[in-house]
Amino acid sequence: MFQHLVAEFLGTALMIIFGVGVHCDEVLKNTKYRGSGHLFAITTWGFGITIALFVFGGVCINPAMALAQSMLGMIPWSYFVPYCIAEFLGALVGALIVYVMYADHFKASEGEVDPIAVRNIFSTNPIIRNLPRNFFVEMFATFIFITATLAIAIKNESMLPIGVGLLVWAIGMALGGPTGFAMNQARDLGPRLAFQILPIKNKANNDWQYGLLIPGIAPFVGAALAAVFVHFYFGV
Repeated sequence: MFQHLVAEFLGTALMIIFGVGVHCDEVLKNTKYRGSGHLFAITTWGFGITIALFVFGGVCINPAMALAQSMLGMIPWSYFVPYCIAEFLGALVGALIVYVMYADHFKASEGEVDPIAVRNIFSTNPIIRNLPRNFFVEMFATFIFITATLAIAIKNESMLPIGVGLLVWAIGMALGGPTGFAMNQARDLGPRLAFQILPIKNKANNDWQYGLLIPGIAPFVGAALAAVFVHFYFGV
């Protein structure tokens, strides 16, 4: 089990290094690629997840995926909580590493970049705050993500890293606008905690109410529904 936990930790950290890193590149002052746009960011997220899966194999790197796999008997229930902890810590450490790399740019951005934009480098937040609708968006996006990922694994496991990267890219482009498409508690809450503890000046409110409710709970609901669907439709 230890090797699995290390893979979950490292895979999630690598995913966050790509994801939070690209947001730093796009938002912060004096970076090479500032203002490159959301297509740039979503594509990097997709590629980053593909690379993490190629390097570390069939890892969950997502507590919602760990829940679905536990429900389907693909991993033992005893792995669920340790996986979630390893993934959360990996996301936290990945975000802290990115901050060290971009510390000069965070400093240069003080008073120049909207504090909300700086916060959103780390975590997902809606532009239009409507908690019931935000919850539905995250739940449904996660349902699509988990269902399609498991379907790819069942039908053509060798294509899983590339398939998941394309899936993240497509979901981000189609469904990412309302909430930022976390679909993963570790992806949001780990970097959100990093933002909380980092020495960034003029911080915006970290909005834990939103973070714990929407990216914290909705992906579990979407994952549970996906597990039920996959069980009955694919016979897993």
